[in-house]
Parts: sequence; C-alpha cells; structure tokens
Amino acid sequence: MIPETLQNFVYQESPSIYTKCFYVMNFLALLYLGISEFTGNHLQYSKFWNLGSKKSGGILLRSKVGMLILYTPSVLAGLSSFVLFPTAKIRVLMLKSAITLHFLKRDLEVLFLHKFSGFMVLDSVITISAAYFASAVSLIYFQHRTEGLSEPLIDLKYVGILVFLGGICGNFYYHLLLSRLRKKGDEGYKIPRGGLFNLVICPHYLFEIVTFIGISFISQTTLSYFCALGSAFYLLGRSYATRNWYLSKFEDFPKNVKALIPYVF
Repeated sequence: MIPETLQNFVYQESPSIYTKCFYVMNFLALLYLGISEFTGNHLQYSKFWNLGSKKSGGILLRSKVGMLILYTPSVLAGLSSFVLFPTAKIRVLMLKSAITLHFLKRDLEVLFLHKFSGFMVLDSVITISAAYFASAVSLIYFQHRTEGLSEPLIDLKYVGILVFLGGICGNFYYHLLLSRLRKKGDEGYKIPRGGLFNLVICPHYLFEIVTFIGISFISQTTLSYFCALGSAFYLLGRSYATRNWYLSKFEDFPKNVKALIPYVF
C-alpha cells in the first residue's frame, strides 16, 4: 500500500483489509467533495449557501449556528480523547492536542471573530460536521493503535508541530483580515486585499492545508497522510469555485490573483 521509498516516513501498521478499505474510503469521500466543487455542485455555506437551496427545499440555519455545529462535535471528540485515553506517548498527546486546538480555534473564531450575513443548508452542515468528526475520531483512534509499534525511521513529529502552528497562525491572520472587510451592519462582500490576498483569493485555505500537513507530520500514519491529501484536494476545488464567484460578481477583480497557490493555481 505504501511505496518503499516512503516507508521511512510512516508507521508500519497492520495490513488489515478493513483498515485499507477505511483509508481508501476516507480519501475517496474527500476526493468526491473536491470534484463536486470543481464541477459546481457546492456544499452550501459561505458564498454558496443559496445555490439550489430553494429548488431542493433545504432547511436553512443561521450561518453562526451552522458553523458551530460544524466544529463543536470535533472539539468534544478531541477533549474526550484525553479522558478516554489518559495515558499516551508524546506523539499521541501531540496529535490529540493539535486536533483539539484546531477545531477549538474554529469555534472561537465563529463566536468572536467572523461576521455572518447568510444561512447554511442543513444537509451541508450535517455532511461537513460528520466528515470533520469522523476524521478527528479516526485520526486519534488509529494513532493510539500505533502505541507499541516501532517509530518511523524518520521522525517528523516536531517538524509537524512547527508546520501546524504556522498553519493555524496564518489561517487566523487571514480570517482576521476577512473579518475586517465588513463594518457593523455591512452584509455585502468585498474583494479582500493585503498580504497573500494580493496573489490568491483563498490564502486562509492555503494555510488550512498547511495545518493538515502539520497534523499528518505529527501523526505519520497512513490515514493522516490520506486525510491531508484529500483535504487539500477539496480546498483546491473550493478555492477554484470561490475565485470564479468573485470573477462573476466583481468586474474589477484582478485577473492575476489566483485561487490558492501564488502564480500557479
């Protein structure tokens, strides 16, 4: 399942067919969501909350409520893992802490930073929340299964912490810039400026990918690498759709601004 040249970077886990199927299904689910974004079948939140919602009869939630539902189950999963698995090696402790911090940060941003103007479709809320929760639980569970196994020959967990912290700090910074675009009572969208916004329209997604890469380096399980890769593909699709949305709404949107990767995509 793992190319020989990459085996030094990953735990040599049990070759169970069920484990392999779970890994592949997890990756394919994220891959499907990414392809859906590229093809215009968007998860209905943020700028895309009202696309097709009336036609489908979707139940609407206030964005703030919907976003809290997205992240809170994963926060609870992370916190519960400290009670359910009180003794753990440093790598497992680092992973649990990173996952809990990531989703707790998102909840705190929803409560105190972001300014919301629209709604979310319940179906999309359930899909995203379930995906986040399943990822958080499975990452922690499979990490605990590595206890007793030999560590990977090339240890990336401390590099992973640095990458993870860089990712969440960069993600927070660009969420902060986005929150400052709207004044009190302002519900319209504006073209974001400053920093990497001058090069890409979704630098917050770019740093979210960095966060997931950091988590995969901390974990060094096959599942964590698949989750990072699948999440990156989904955010590629989401950023592509976001750039197209800005192009359709703003005639003065700078054409040189890419979707996610400066000068490339």
